[in-house]
Amino acid sequence: MSRIPMLLATACALLAPSIQARAAKPAPVWHATDADRADARALLEQIVAIPTAKGRAGVPLLVDVLAARLTAAGFTDQDIIRVPITIDGEQTMGLIVRYAGRNPARKPVALLAHMDVVDAIAANWATDPYRPVEKDGYLYGRGTQDNKFGVAVLVASFARLKKSGWTPDRDLLLAFSGDEETGMLSTRRVIANPLVGRAEYALNADAGGGSVTAAGVPIDFGMQAAEKTNATFEVTALNKGGHSSVPRDDNAIYDLADALARLRALRFPVQFNPITRAMTEKAAREANGRLAAALRTLLTDPTDASAIAVARQNPSTSTILWTTCVATMLRAGNAPNALPQNAVATVNCRILPGTPVADVQAAIERTVANPALRVALVGEAVESPVSPVRPDLTVMLQRALNVSWPGATLSPNMSSGGTEGREYRRAGIPTYGAGSLGMVMPQDARAHGTDERIPLASFYKELDYWDALIRQIGGKAR
Repeated sequence: MSRIPMLLATACALLAPSIQARAAKPAPVWHATDADRADARALLEQIVAIPTAKGRAGVPLLVDVLAARLTAAGFTDQDIIRVPITIDGEQTMGLIVRYAGRNPARKPVALLAHMDVVDAIAANWATDPYRPVEKDGYLYGRGTQDNKFGVAVLVASFARLKKSGWTPDRDLLLAFSGDEETGMLSTRRVIANPLVGRAEYALNADAGGGSVTAAGVPIDFGMQAAEKTNATFEVTALNKGGHSSVPRDDNAIYDLADALARLRALRFPVQFNPITRAMTEKAAREANGRLAAALRTLLTDPTDASAIAVARQNPSTSTILWTTCVATMLRAGNAPNALPQNAVATVNCRILPGTPVADVQAAIERTVANPALRVALVGEAVESPVSPVRPDLTVMLQRALNVSWPGATLSPNMSSGGTEGREYRRAGIPTYGAGSLGMVMPQDARAHGTDERIPLASFYKELDYWDALIRQIGGKAR
């Protein structure tokens, strides 16, 4: 996951009361009818049934389906822009749809989703991953959650609003990518289009939502405004090798093992930005005992060793506090009766915004402490900044959330994983997670895994949410 000046660290906390007060103002809202829900669900099932994983060549077929739906609603061929790109010999595609506004002087807003999926191992599923099926209030199928529900809801919303005759004050853009899961090269092509490149900001349907109880009571909803950089390094030990019957002290596997033991102890400092400070304040309020006390201490003294030790015992909470690096893969040797000539460890790092990847690589090299070992970046690591928390936009997002989940509270957050928001932020387009998909955690967290599913009741609420949000961002400037 990104791509800008920040508000002061206390802004999130100071804004919360005024945001809630303004968001609570009554306003006429639209609610989906049974026909609207059936239409959106039919589109979701249709596109889930198209395998769009890398190597399946399905993205252009999916674009054809979306283009036909939008054309039938009144969008012209000029409004629907295909962005083809060939990657590793396969054609995939981005898609831009312009909903023309009345005021060309205003910058547009881009609405993001991705059309590709991580492929599924059908033998491991209880259902066919590419044949959507409803069970117990859920729709099962690859991409239902990540991220074809976002594609379906946004297209259904654009089509319905167009048919109704509604015209926004500014241009609104659908900006869909075709390889978010495998490289985001189509994302870059989409951003390079002049329409998208001049966007005031982007709203990412792949980075919003929250958690609810099994009874449907909202717990926590987030607005992603930052992402950690995902960087992968290889640590390589080389050796001349030899016969295993004549072992020597120099051994590629042992040298690498010693390096990994040192790397295991590598610790990065606590660092706060406005988003992670607000997240830590919230976590401290919700935690108990030693963890709550440790988080409160770190907010005032990020170097307190005792508080750091307590926080490290709770990685699901503390991962927002620092950069992390962890060994994830190993390969070594070439024969059971030969001294190893090489040994390679893969180390994956999740890096806080504002920390250069080169600095992390240097820290790994210092920790390995062996000039004979090589530390190299694998592929590309995209650095991106924190998007500023905008009070006006936060109010609009909160109002839309209250349409689908009355009483729910929105909080800015940073993702440890990656989305194409990183590419937009890097290009200078502030980007925010948007959406109100409410899921019961952890049992509904199945993106990239087996038996991926989406709760249909929450999916239908997304129609109400996006209608409310689109009308606000497309309304006249205040």
